[in-house]
Amino acid sequence: MRGRVHSAIPKLESRIERMSGLRKAKKYDWKDSNLALFGSDTEKSVKKESAQTEPAWQKAGKSVGIQIWRVVSFKITDWPKEDYGKFYNGDSYIILNTYKEEGEDELQYDVHFWIGAESTQDEYGTAAYKTVELDTFLNDKPVQHREVQGHESQLFKSYFKTITVMKGGAQTGFRHVKPEEYTPRLLHFSGTRKHVEVREVARNEASLKSGDAMLYLQGLRSERNGRPKTEVLEEADTGKSTEGGDETKELYRLSDASGKLSFSKEKEGDVSMSDLDTKDVFILDTKSALFVWVGKETSTAERRNAMSYAHTFLSKTNHPLIPTT
Repeated sequence: MRGRVHSAIPKLESRIERMSGLRKAKKYDWKDSNLALFGSDTEKSVKKESAQTEPAWQKAGKSVGIQIWRVVSFKITDWPKEDYGKFYNGDSYIILNTYKEEGEDELQYDVHFWIGAESTQDEYGTAAYKTVELDTFLNDKPVQHREVQGHESQLFKSYFKTITVMKGGAQTGFRHVKPEEYTPRLLHFSGTRKHVEVREVARNEASLKSGDAMLYLQGLRSERNGRPKTEVLEEADTGKSTEGGDETKELYRLSDASGKLSFSKEKEGDVSMSDLDTKDVFILDTKSALFVWVGKETSTAERRNAMSYAHTFLSKTNHPLIPTT
């Protein structure tokens, strides 16, 4: 494993030094150990041989398309094709996209590891390591991507017409739930007709938002052989409206002009480019999307903390949005 290399000073030499008490201890040289092989052809060959013993990779990257694996107890398992686009927030996954450039015959790769918000350190650590292993298996050709729940890249989202994130994970036994044990879920839909994102939210009135979920519901009924019953709850029936103040755009500024980072509301209502300052970071909450705008003259601290502040801001709202830079 990269980063874990072992070495030892020859026992005989150490024994002679202890017995004589006269020799000056030899200055340890990393070149005397197997660390000298790090990055060498030998080290790469060992890694490649190790990768070739992973059963999950035997069919990886053989043809154009998407392949997905899930991490379960340090092992890589196939994710059923009928569940592609569905993820559980307690799991970590590896996604391989194999494609060809227009007019070319050579296969190209993008490999992503997706980390659920409730995934354990062991799970996402295994996903990260195995992603590197898959990269080695495919002769270092893939471009690697780290995806975090709620902050997925546009490239990642382009693979799926619908992305569904549910609560639970590998240890919940969710694939074979008995009818009497099924727990009702409230799903939030966002996006466009070309790409819909579905995320499980708290089952309360505050989570209700306007939107078109009919296409997803039709697919869900088809997937479950028509068994689910559909009931449309009109917004007026809940006594909640998303018009007015609830939909007012909010603009926030992140700045360290005072000598330390400060985050404050800049404006409510209509926002234009004239409201933005190229020296600072701005976060715009439209209630249907969250945008992070980074000025060209921002400081290093402002740029590095932009997404962190956006994530913290989202965690204090009741809408599961994805920050977009």
